[in-house]
Parts: sequence; C-alpha cells; structure tokens
Amino acid sequence: MLKVRQILVSALGLALIGVGLTACGQRGALYLPTDPVAKDRTTLPGLLLPTPPATTSQDAAAPKPATSSSAPAGASK
Repeated sequence: MLKVRQILVSALGLALIGVGLTACGQRGALYLPTDPVAKDRTTLPGLLLPTPPATTSQDAAAPKPATSSSAPAGASK
C-alpha cells in the first residue's frame, strides 16, 4: 500500500511535469516591447499595486467647513 508521503510526492511530480509541458507550445524568444504603443500599457506591478489617483492642489487643501444641515438633531444655533 502507498504511504501518504509517496502519494504527495507523486502528485507533486505530476503537477510539475504538467506545468512544464504547458509551455511547450510557445515559440520565439521572449522580449520586452519597445514600440510607442506599449509605453502606455499597464504593467503587472501596476495591476497588483494600483496607485491612488493624483490629487490636485484644490483637493489637497484643508477640508471645507461643515454646513448647518450637518449639525446633530436637536442642536440650536
């Protein structure tokens, strides 16, 4: 009877062989595109770590004071 360790090693080996064979159909050398259209494409780090939108000088200013309609209920002026 197979031991658990033998089963795990066999499964891992088959998985690695399967992953290795998936790239067999690829042809040609890998390269980084240098054309101007590729310059504006999103990169993998850009997808994984999106940056927040840039703030303008008006957005970065101090917050606006609250209006009277945002006062708690029952508060008098």
